[in-house]
Amino acid sequence: MDYKIIGESLPVLICDVAAGEAVITEGGAMSWMTPNMKMETTSDGGVGKAIGRLFSGESLFLNKYTAENGQGQIAFATAYPGSIKVFDVGEKPMIIQKRAFLASESTVHLSVFFQKKVGAGLFGGEGFIMQKLEGAGKAFVEIDGTAVEYELEAGQKLIASTGYLAAMDATCSMDIQTVPGMKNMLLGGEGFFNTVITGPGKVILQSMPLSQLQAVLAPVAGK
Repeated sequence: MDYKIIGESLPVLICDVAAGEAVITEGGAMSWMTPNMKMETTSDGGVGKAIGRLFSGESLFLNKYTAENGQGQIAFATAYPGSIKVFDVGEKPMIIQKRAFLASESTVHLSVFFQKKVGAGLFGGEGFIMQKLEGAGKAFVEIDGTAVEYELEAGQKLIASTGYLAAMDATCSMDIQTVPGMKNMLLGGEGFFNTVITGPGKVILQSMPLSQLQAVLAPVAGK
């Protein structure tokens, strides 16, 4: 499958799909397509996985688009200002934030990921439930703002403000730490907790979490 991403702040993903090849996407994500793209709604793994995806911020069912009678084309636009990141899912599954999944090759599977550490789930900004990409193939993920990538060594840590973690290899772990000093907590503007990501693995941060964008726009939204 060939693809191209057009645009910067509000990009669109355009996939050229070979005959018989299929693309998986969340419900309602398709923007436009050629007439030979056949749609099939699927649970992609049964009722259990479908319910898990619902809790992780996605639709209960996924849509599968297959090119029939020759090559087809299908496009997916982002739902909010940001960027589209391409992941080659293989030996290491990827963990992504809720509602980040846009589309993937049909050989990639989307499931729910539960944050095992209570503190990280409550205060890390990502919640107890995230999304997991596994299988083999390309996956396309929506990032809030610009994506910034780091490769962490084993035991190497990175501290991020709440909500700025977009994705990480499943080999990484996530925890929280308190902002040191009561004065810093109350007056520093960074809140009480930060997210700590520990390697080894790839980490994707985002420059403008949707929650941050909403907070910036809220004072002027009613004017």
